[in-house]
Amino acid sequence: MLSEQLRVEIQRNVAASLAEDIGTGDLTARLIAPDTEARGRVITREHAIVCGTAWFDAAFAALSPAAVVHWHVRDGDRVEPGQTLCEIIARARVLLTAERTALNFLQLLSGTATVTRRFVDAIEGTQAKIVDTRKTLPGLRLAQKYAVAIGGGTNHRVGLYDGILIKENHIIAAGGIREVVEQARSIAPSNVFIEVEVETLEQLEEALGAGVNMILLDNMSLDDMRTAVAINAGRAELEASGGVSLERVRAIAETGVDRISIGALTKDVRALDLSLRHIED
Repeated sequence: MLSEQLRVEIQRNVAASLAEDIGTGDLTARLIAPDTEARGRVITREHAIVCGTAWFDAAFAALSPAAVVHWHVRDGDRVEPGQTLCEIIARARVLLTAERTALNFLQLLSGTATVTRRFVDAIEGTQAKIVDTRKTLPGLRLAQKYAVAIGGGTNHRVGLYDGILIKENHIIAAGGIREVVEQARSIAPSNVFIEVEVETLEQLEEALGAGVNMILLDNMSLDDMRTAVAINAGRAELEASGGVSLERVRAIAETGVDRISIGALTKDVRALDLSLRHIED
């Protein structure tokens, strides 16, 4: 079920996209008589996880409340090439003007959900979770994080305001891990987590000594990750990050880390191959 925050974000996303596309008006759609009715069908050309149906609906509803979208699938469903996802009934001008915006959201978010599910499936049976990052497309963070969740992944912090992730430059500026952690604790609200990024096993020991309960292992080798898990002994939640590929992700999960964060889920997105075909009566 969509949260109220996400519902508002969907309207904002769609309004911005339609304004960008339509501008002062859809010139080509004027070639069609205003009262002409039309029907369309969206078909996928590849295996995928569906995501973005609410954005798709909102694109048509924004131009005509009378437009109707009949879905044959829901967000999170697996689909196969040639499968019909939905059918649309609307005025021809509405169908022609809204289809690119509607498809852009459905293709993008389905692409994000699909690649996330591939990583989730690759580590099935381990204790690790696949986690997203802030490396999202500008203006679409909540949308992409929703898609990661639909694909079976776990959301990290949404932005700089709902979590503290202490990196190398923060540590250097503050004078050390213990010092920066103490400062973080003094300012962090009770509902905000504190996580420290470490690059060496020595830094890991220092972070554990400071009582940190979330630690990010940055670009460590598999051997170092296994050693880090042994040193940690369950004291903190360990997150692996850096150089994570689909081919390598299971080996990372099998080191015993709790989380694997992957920027490629949201920054290297390949849109799903969809087709919206107009149906002749």
